[in-house]
Formats: sequence, C-alpha cells, structure tokens
Amino acid sequence: MSFLKDLNEVQQQAVKCVNGPLMIVAGAGSGKTRVLTYRTAYLMHIGVPAYQLIVLTFTNKAAEEMRNRIVKLVGEKSQNFWMGTFHSMFARLLRIEAEKLGYTSNFTIYDTDDSNTLIKNILNKFGRSVQNFKPAAIRSRISSWKNTLISPDKASKNIKTIFDEVALDVYQEYTKRLKESNAMDFDDLLIKPIELFKSFPSVLDKYQEKFRFILVDEYQDTNKAQYEMIKLLAGKYRNVCVVGDDSQSIYRFRGADIQNILSFEKDFPDCKIFRLEQNYRSTKLILSAADQVIKNNKYRIEKNLWTDNPKGEAITLLTCENEMDEGEQIAQKIKSSIKKYKIDFKDIAILYRTNAQSRSLEDALRRNNIPYVIVGGIEFYKRKEIKDVLAYLKLIVNPKDDISFRRIVNYPNRGIGDVTLKNLEKIANKYGTSLFEAIGLLDQIIDFSDKSAEKLRIFKNLIDKYIKLKSVLKPGELSRNLIEEIGILNEFKEEATPESISRWENVQELLSAIMEYCSNNEEGSLESFLQEVSLVADVDKWDNSRNAVTLMTLHSAKGLEFNVVFIAGLEEGLFPIHQSLTEDSELEEERRLFYVGITRTIKKLFLSYALKRYYMGDLIYPQLSRFFYEIDDDLIEVEKYMTSRKVKVDNFSVSEIKPPKNKFYDYENESQIPAYLDIGAYVLHNYFGRGRIVEVSGIGENTKVVVDFENVGRKNLMLKYANLKVL
Repeated sequence: MSFLKDLNEVQQQAVKCVNGPLMIVAGAGSGKTRVLTYRTAYLMHIGVPAYQLIVLTFTNKAAEEMRNRIVKLVGEKSQNFWMGTFHSMFARLLRIEAEKLGYTSNFTIYDTDDSNTLIKNILNKFGRSVQNFKPAAIRSRISSWKNTLISPDKASKNIKTIFDEVALDVYQEYTKRLKESNAMDFDDLLIKPIELFKSFPSVLDKYQEKFRFILVDEYQDTNKAQYEMIKLLAGKYRNVCVVGDDSQSIYRFRGADIQNILSFEKDFPDCKIFRLEQNYRSTKLILSAADQVIKNNKYRIEKNLWTDNPKGEAITLLTCENEMDEGEQIAQKIKSSIKKYKIDFKDIAILYRTNAQSRSLEDALRRNNIPYVIVGGIEFYKRKEIKDVLAYLKLIVNPKDDISFRRIVNYPNRGIGDVTLKNLEKIANKYGTSLFEAIGLLDQIIDFSDKSAEKLRIFKNLIDKYIKLKSVLKPGELSRNLIEEIGILNEFKEEATPESISRWENVQELLSAIMEYCSNNEEGSLESFLQEVSLVADVDKWDNSRNAVTLMTLHSAKGLEFNVVFIAGLEEGLFPIHQSLTEDSELEEERRLFYVGITRTIKKLFLSYALKRYYMGDLIYPQLSRFFYEIDDDLIEVEKYMTSRKVKVDNFSVSEIKPPKNKFYDYENESQIPAYLDIGAYVLHNYFGRGRIVEVSGIGENTKVVVDFENVGRKNLMLKYANLKVL
C-alpha cells in the first residue's frame, strides 16, 4: 500500500475509513480529487470487488482523469467499476431496466434542441403562439419542475400565472409524447431511476447490493433528484462517501442545492467527517484573504484552511478610469507579470462575472498583441447574437452584402423560408442584382408568390428606413432604435433562461461598445465602427497552442488554477450582480463565487474596478464591491487612478478609502453628491419598486434624482419626499 505515502495524514485517514457514511469537506486546493481517486483505489486494493463501486462525477473529463489514475494505482483490480457523470451512469442503468418503465433498451435521449422542437410542436397543437410562449422558456420551467421532483400533478397545485398554466399543459403532453416516442430527455435520466426504484423495490434492492460503496464528487453541486438518488442507493449498506466544499457551491441557477452538503450530517447522524484544510495551491496571503471573505457567510461548514506555502505578495487593486482603461491596465500587468514571475501566458487568467465583460478585455489584449483563449464561450464579436446585430448594421451600410442579407432576412422569424430565398436568388441572378435589390423587382415577376413577396417587402422597408436614418442619427442611437424595432431583446427577456439572459447582456454590451467608440471618436460613423470591428475580429492569427491568457467567467473557473489571476469588474451591481442584492441566499452565493475566484490563484491576485463604465448601454458610475471591504487592509495594495495618470500609493491604507458602514465609496463624485446617492446606486421606492439612480442634481432640500425603475421606467423625484431606501 505504498501509494498512500503520497497523502498527508488527514487524507490518509479519510481514504482508509472504509465502512459507513463519510463526508470529506475539502477546502480549495486541498487535494480533493486525489483523495477521491486514492480512496477508490484503496477499496479495490483491500478486496472490495470493483463491480461493487460506483463513483459519480460532474464532468466526463474528471471521470476520465480519475479512472486513468486508478488503473495506474491498482491495475487489473480496477476492471468493471462504474465511474462517470450522474447522467451517463444512470442512462446505463436505465438501458438495463427500461422495459419495467414501459421503454425499450434502445430509447432515444433528447438533447435540448430536440426538446425545444417537441415543445414547439405541442404549442402549435394547442394553438399557442411560440412568440408569446417561448419553447426554450417552457423547457426551462419543465426542467426546473423535474429536477425538484415535481410531477405534473404536483405542479398543478401551484399555478399562479398564464405562463404556468401553459407550461403545465405542455408538461403533461410532453411527458406523454416522450413516452410514445420511446425517448427520454436529460432530466429523465435522473428522475426515471428514482421512479424505477420506488415502483420496483426489488430493483432498488438489486442495485443496493450491486453498489455497496458509493462515492460522490462535488457533492455541493447536487440537485434534489441527485440527492434523492444517492439516499436511495445508500439506504441498505450506507457506505456513501461524499466529497465537496460548501464554500464552492456556485451553481444554484442550475438547480444545485447547498443544503444537500450542509444537511449531510443530519441525514446520516453517525457519519464521520474529515476536513481537508491544508491548501497546496496558494500563498498564505491569498488563503487568508479568501478565508476573511467566506467567513461573512452565515450558512457554511466551519473549516480553517492553512498552507506551508510562502506568505506571498499583497493583492493589488487596480483603480481604472473606465472599462477601456481596465483592459489596458490588465494588459500591462500581464506583460510585467510574465517578466517578473518568469511565467508563460498560459499561467495567467482573467476572470469576470458576466460574458459581456470580455469585449473590452479582448480589445485591450489584441491591441497589446497578447494571445488569449476564451473558456466556456467564444470571442465577443463571434457570438451569434452579436453577429446577427452586426449583420443588420452591415446591410444598412452596404445593401449589396448578400452574406449579411442571408443571415438576417428571416431573423427574427418572418416566415421567409428556403423556397422563397431560392426563388429570390434566381431573380437576382437573372437581373444581376444583390438579393436585397432583387426585392424591388418583385412587382415585375408574375410567378412569385404574393404572400412571400409581401414578407420580403416588409423586410426591405425596414432596412430602407434605417439607410435613410443613417445620415440623421448617431450610430449609437440608430443601433438602439433598430434593435428595439426588431425585438430581439424582448425575445431574450421573455425566454428568461440563463442562456437568453446572457445573450441579452451581450447585445447591450455591443450597444455600449458603439457608444463608447463614438464618444472617443467625434467623427465616428457606423461605417468606421464596422471597419474597426472587422479588423479586430480578423486579428485572430495567434498560434493555436495552449500558450495564451485564459479568459472565462468565474463560474467556469472552478477546479482550475493559475499563477496570476485577475478578477475584473469588482463593482456593486456587477459583482455581486444586482439581481442578488435583495436576497441573502443569493448574496451568499455571489460571495462563494468571489471565494472561488480568489482561490484559483497560486502566486499573485489582481482585482480591478472602474470609476465609470458603459453598462447595458448606459454610462454608470459604479461603487467598489462590498466584497473588497471584507479583506483586511494589510493584505491589499492599491494602485489609484488620479487625473489621467496612474500612481502606485506606497504604504496605502485601505481605510483611507473605506466608506462609512453600509455605504460604498465613489472616488469621482464624493464632493458633488451624497455618498449614498451615487449615480448607479440601486434604491427601493415604496410604490415604484426597485430602480437605479441615473442622475442627481441640486443641493440640500432641492436635491432631485432621476431613477430608472425596473417596472415603470424613469421617474424624476424630489429627494426629501421620495423616501428611497438604498440597496
């Protein structure tokens, strides 16, 4: 058993604890995956047959890495054990037992697109408009019901809106149609085994006997269905080992329930708990900062992380003029870090809260010839929603652009199909015109469908309108009006899925980019903006090797590590994101996300904050995030932006910039307006609800504010009568 020498004392104890329920609370960088891998190998080594083991992970990559390591440790003894993601393992089980549930073993697994298509067909059958009831939004609601084990019968008891009624009707029909098609969706792979076990106790007993030892990775990320499945399988022998870190539970939006790990001891009162508290990744200072932040969360499992690593350098706060300056400062710090720490680009990561933030960062990296890759997304100007909007603008600038025409002629859906386009192409070829120009010839064509011709004319009139407006409106104003008229933002908002919200944010960020470009280029035109974007998008000639700076959201960063880490946009309303500011549980998840970001760092951490930023198309003056003030002053050095020049403030005490309790500092406006009424601050009004301050004027009793309320739009208010509560 020589391989155990690779583990520290606590890790060895956790590995060798064979029988009964076991929870391994594994702090960031404490060797969680190693312990789970070695425990699996150890069980095989001491004689547990591999076929009695099931190891459940959240990614195929993690499963593959662990499997390869286990094979190296114990060789042939590792044959025939089950290891993989929840979905893959229970799909395998269902293939064996499908007939008991009325399926055959060759059932089809529907992906998201398949599910959306089926739901669209059902909506059409019911005579419901897919414009009013988005299939993706319906699918998201059904998925939420399924993952919390809410059947159609249970869902019918809590219907509050018309959308809920339609979603329930579709849910019932969807369930029926899946069964008729011998198909399951992704969620069924988790809930059908539960249905199977509860309906057939003998089948449950069979798998309880088979899987006498259950090991679960990333337990803090399990949802209710996964939680119930684990409890059922472990009900007989109770040899269940879960590994996780409550401080890294950051997937609530996917259905993850942090209570699963917080309540494990209650579910299994005789469980043994091991805390992996030695961090092998970060410096003492980084670890101390992370600990100071996470201790502000009320709901957490106590642990005290420590490390034998060096003390390390202070965390640097970059105070930036705007998002362009933020990108430029980060680019310069990347260059200096490469030299100072003798590292490669691949050793550096830039993390951000929303994908929309990447645009200004990408621009700065390109300007500075710094290679980069984006994880969990694609480059800003190559994202579909951005390319769609740019195609509209390109066609307005150049009506002969057939590529852009084809991309948007039926987006959003106008009922212009392939047959219509093929017929239009024949006319364009015959008369030697562009597709757009060919629409103007349709009056002369006898055999062209009148209905199809009318749809094309409506599209042409839209583009012609903005061709004329191009000489009247500024590019930013024209773009905003166009986007509002074609209605894509409303579509994304109504769909209300995490993906659609991300697309909505990205389009808003594009508007910010256009406005920013025009503000920096007095003579800037739509043509010149598109030219710059085209050049930026084309400068993608970096070597495809891995030696590039990594850009990703904080959610994507979990499980990774880098020598140097930048966390960009540390501002109230952005991080923590403004949707989280009214609910404690959501704010705690945002804090866990910050903790994850900090603990990705091996050597050096930079935080950045902009004094002003174009956000959602508006110029705002954000406040420094509350999370920054949860880190002790002596762990921070501040590089402060001052009158168009950046200076490092030696021996700078954070207390010099700290605001009074429950207020957040604004460097630029402290002498003009009260600190609690900074532009960009979120407030609550008794009648109008939640809103954001966009303008402040006057002094004393004559102070007036303009508030952009989420439900009723902008309102002008006298401060002394408004009774606003600052969020």
